[in-house]
Amino acid sequence: MIFYSLQEICVMIAAAIIIDWIVGDPKWLTHPVILIGKWIKKAELLLYPSKMNPASSSRLVFYRGSLLTMSTLLLSTGIMLAVLFISAWIHPWLGYAVNTWFISTTIAVKGLKDAAMLVYNPLVQGNIADARTYIGYIVSRDQEVMGEPEITRAAVETVSENIVDAFMSPILWALVGGAPLAMCYRAANTLDSMVGYRNEKYEYFGKCSAVIDDILNYIPARITGFCIALVCWLLPGYNGGGAVKAMFTCAKRHPSPNSGIPESAAAGALGIQLGGRNRYFGVWQERAIMGWGKEMLRAVHIKKSVVILYGVSILVLAGVMIAWLMLNAIK
Repeated sequence: MIFYSLQEICVMIAAAIIIDWIVGDPKWLTHPVILIGKWIKKAELLLYPSKMNPASSSRLVFYRGSLLTMSTLLLSTGIMLAVLFISAWIHPWLGYAVNTWFISTTIAVKGLKDAAMLVYNPLVQGNIADARTYIGYIVSRDQEVMGEPEITRAAVETVSENIVDAFMSPILWALVGGAPLAMCYRAANTLDSMVGYRNEKYEYFGKCSAVIDDILNYIPARITGFCIALVCWLLPGYNGGGAVKAMFTCAKRHPSPNSGIPESAAAGALGIQLGGRNRYFGVWQERAIMGWGKEMLRAVHIKKSVVILYGVSILVLAGVMIAWLMLNAIK
């Protein structure tokens, strides 16, 4: 544990979850993830100039991409450690506050909800044009070929997948090592979102980033799947058993070792089918099918996916507070 006891970390995580619910990503501050993204862009230009041919120098490109990955993770973690050390040295309560605040910046429950509801509100009003515009903010699919079912599917897939990336993983890494490890995870996830693609440009340069992101998400993704199932057992109108069945049946079809778990759990819980045909930059692609499509995809499923997101965050908040009570009881 970095700096703090497990009891203290539990309290700070609980506070961070509540801060995120209320504040989200404040617009008046430079968000740490934005700073990490700026660093990645500048470092990529230096390490991977446009004249470099990834096919003819694949090993060199891989080494340079690995250097980008390691330097970003070390820099993010090191700066966070330094900030916490200085804050705690000034005053212990300042250290608590800084650690709590930075943990809250690594999670994005409110931000994810806000992005989903921007799509839901015009869609439920029949305004397909605005819904297409807003879905374009969170996915890279060609919006002009998307109707209500395709827009709904894209939004539900984004929300369910990001229960891991934007909540469970940073929380679990914060539990292990406070804000420094939560920020290290967020840096790895940002790397994956920027360079971790399997295409001609990033196949080798982004391989290290993609593998590390998969490793860091492996356990959180599986915990998330069962949390989704538990939440949906407790909520009327949701199918917890369907979530479990879909996880064990459908998740293995997904090309990602992690993303298929929350997506299939959400699909099973909502009785819908995720995956299928998407068009990217004019090219149609097929995604693995998650779930069985007992219900037609409609705007209401976006709202239901947000309910699942908040249900999981409430479940985790309750869990860390119960852990805090138990740890204090056995002291």
